[in-house]
Amino acid sequence: MTDIARAAGCSQATVSFVLNNTQGIRLSPQTRERVIEAARVLGYSPPEMPALRAAVPSSMLDGTIGFVVDQLATSPEAVVAIEGARQASWDAGNVLLVAQTMNDAVMEPRAIQSLTARGISALIYMTIFTREITAPEFLHDLDIPVILLNCYTADRAFPAVIPSEIAGGQRVTHHLVEHGHRRIATITGEPWMQAAQERLAGYRRALATADIPFDPDLVVEGDWSASAGYAATRKLLSLNERPSAIFCQNDRTAIGCYEALKEAGLRIPHDISVVGYDDEEISRHLFPALTTAILPHLAMGQWAIEQLEGAPRAGRGRHPITKLECALVERDSVAATPERR
Repeated sequence: MTDIARAAGCSQATVSFVLNNTQGIRLSPQTRERVIEAARVLGYSPPEMPALRAAVPSSMLDGTIGFVVDQLATSPEAVVAIEGARQASWDAGNVLLVAQTMNDAVMEPRAIQSLTARGISALIYMTIFTREITAPEFLHDLDIPVILLNCYTADRAFPAVIPSEIAGGQRVTHHLVEHGHRRIATITGEPWMQAAQERLAGYRRALATADIPFDPDLVVEGDWSASAGYAATRKLLSLNERPSAIFCQNDRTAIGCYEALKEAGLRIPHDISVVGYDDEEISRHLFPALTTAILPHLAMGQWAIEQLEGAPRAGRGRHPITKLECALVERDSVAATPERR
């Protein structure tokens, strides 16, 4: 929808209203035709699901799926995962009910109890930060399938899906190496977080594979914010030998990095290449557009729904942890070193 909105010269919301044939929205025939034509040119076709669902008798619907997440407002990842689950649920004629729990020891079990009282046939349990959890006892007691999203347990009692962060960090760094960069800096997230640890591990693995010595001066700790990216970039530029490329471990950090580089009179990517991570909407609109890695929460939400077919009841058996690829999105913020040009 983002691509279609850009091509049609309208908002993503307008594209959604047109493609889903939303009733009660007054859009001109010209706007509708422009959106449909942009979709056709880009190779997309309007979904047939609304009409299909209307034709399916309610007795044939498979049921209602519960989705609980500890936090919704801190970042877009939870909403993206919910959208992936929603798409896959609706494809099968299921309804998705969502609850935010804030990981509260009292309210979380009450929220899940409220969902089960409404007859959910399965539960997706998500955490906003990727991590190992100790599953609450009430999850083991549920008589429905439970899927963990962005988290996992040591005993592997539930099917789980997380991003493949080490491979993602390695792929992003390797992309810079492929362009001839050897002095590659990275601005990390908060070190206690698994995502930051694994992206850094992937960065180090890519350097080792390319026989590039690890330089701790090129690693600056951040906190995922634009202000931290700005401060960290200024620190990197103060080194006797500045880096030729900077791996920002999320896109918000890259925003601050861009500002610091431009303030210093440096051109991206001619003077310094920059890569991000997460593929947030802002990455498409930075100038130059930011090369980044996709955080696969949409695919993770879809995967979670797909696993429910034939899934065992909660806490039964031992299950693998599935890791989904953080694919690289190449845009305009990386260039070859002078030696490679």
